[in-house]
Parts: sequence; C-alpha cells; structure tokens
Amino acid sequence: MIAYVRGVLAEKSPTRAVLEAAGVGYELLIPVSTYERLPREGAEAKLLAYHCVREDDEILFGFATAHERELFAKLTGVSGVGPKIALAILSGASVGELALAIASGDAKRLAAVKGVGKKTAAKICVELRDKVDALAFAARGADGRPAASPVAADAVAALRALGFSDETSAKMVADILAKNPNADSVEQVIKLALASR
Repeated sequence: MIAYVRGVLAEKSPTRAVLEAAGVGYELLIPVSTYERLPREGAEAKLLAYHCVREDDEILFGFATAHERELFAKLTGVSGVGPKIALAILSGASVGELALAIASGDAKRLAAVKGVGKKTAAKICVELRDKVDALAFAARGADGRPAASPVAADAVAALRALGFSDETSAKMVADILAKNPNADSVEQVIKLALASR
C-alpha cells in the first residue's frame, strides 16, 4: 500500500500530477481542489495516495488532505461509484460542502456533478449519511485547522446545551446550512434549526 508520495513536482494539470521520487515519476490522478494547492512545477510536493488495484489496471490517486482521501474512500465504497466518479464529485465542491450535502440528504447537490445521476446521488446520500461526520468536515478548513467561521461547531454546541444529542445536533446544523448557505451567525442557525423541528 502506498500511503503518500513526496518528491519534485514534475508536471501538473487540473486532473493529474507527476511527482518524481528517487528517480521514478509517479502519476497521480487528482481532484481540482488538490490541483489548486499544488506548488509550482519543480518545487517539492507531497500528496497522500490512494492505490487502486484492479484486475487490469493500477491507478494512484493523490490528495492534498486526509479529509479528501477519506471522503474519496467512502464514495468508492458505494456500489456503482467508481474512482473516476468519486474524483469528479470531489472536484465539484469542497469536502465540507459535500459532507453537509450527504449528511442532509441533498441528492440534488450531488446530481449536479457531471456523471452522477439522480439514482446514484440518492444512493450516496442513503449509504453514507451516517458515515460522514458532517460537523468534522464542516468545521475544518482544507489544512485541517478550524475554519475561519466556526458557526457550525458553535451551533452544534448550542443545540447540545439545549438537550439535543450529538448526532441530532450535527444533523440539524447540517440540514440548516445545506438549505441556508448564507446563514452566517450561530443565532440564525439555532433559530432556523428550532423552527424546523
């Protein structure tokens, strides 16, 4: 199993990167979000890897963050979702947006990605709803540190203080933020969450 590849970035495009390590060029297929974080060609880079071995092929997929790789692995675990569709889904939105869409059952958001039909989008939501920690993804930025706006985390904490369980609180906040992406204060999210009960 290849966990990551570190080396000189020899080539990059929005869908692939080639890292040269110990004289070997490793081609990794990447989502657009990873491409945006790559340094200039000729600089050192590190990509987390997902090694996909099939009967007739071996492919390396590369990711800038552990959250990207984790969501990719979860998506490919859904029947009918291959690695290329999972990569397209990751290229269509941030990990936080995707996790919130899945946790809130927003199949329309997923079906908007080219190559993902309504049935596949619904299947992803059903199979991964309880496996995606929407709060963890939503409350973290691309670098793994808390995001600039911790509204989701604070809203969940407030709902817990009101007596809701961890799971219910996270689900309520995910639903509200998916339906109201412009909600930018904890008070607004809490009011909407309580009104929807």
